Amino acid sequence: MYDESGSTGKVFPKPEISEVNFEDILQTNIYNVMLNRRSQRKFEEKQVEDWKMDIIFAAADTAPTAGGFQGFEIFYVKNRNTKEKLVEASNNQPYVNSPIVLVFCMNPERVKMKFPVEIIKKFSLQDATLAASYAQLAAHSLGLSSVWIGMIDETKVREAIKTDLVPSSILCIGYPRKILHPKPKRSLTDLIKTIE
Repeated sequence: MYDESGSTGKVFPKPEISEVNFEDILQTNIYNVMLNRRSQRKFEEKQVEDWKMDIIFAAADTAPTAGGFQGFEIFYVKNRNTKEKLVEASNNQPYVNSPIVLVFCMNPERVKMKFPVEIIKKFSLQDATLAASYAQLAAHSLGLSSVWIGMIDETKVREAIKTDLVPSSILCIGYPRKILHPKPKRSLTDLIKTIE
């Protein structure tokens, strides 16, 4: 990014600074998004704007992937009957029939690396998972809420969206009926295991 004065000086990234102000870091947009995101299972019957979906898809597109090959596909489900089939494929979780339903699938054939098949599949699963998490954070930053669906019958999901690709997760997105506050998390001293 360049400044608006027409010069070639970059605005971002900013020049290195000698001291880190952790308060500033914690107040950056990405940290606020991560700290305040909460899974939401009740959505308003309100359409999500196309421009917001464009940003969500662009965020998923920026996720890191193995070798940069993007070993995943996103199925944007708009069809009501398909959504109902996905509800059934997700252990009858009714909120899968949400305003926005995205199915993230592994596509290991995109990963052009010389590794054993099981490693390529693992890369593809990681690619799809990272893309879904980037999409989820982007949705929250746009005033939307989401819930991650991992309990799925892979065969039923594949039949519902008519693909041979293996689904990794379903991301349900919409406007929240009410704002939920983040739940307490583990303390970092409990979470982090330091090996010296």
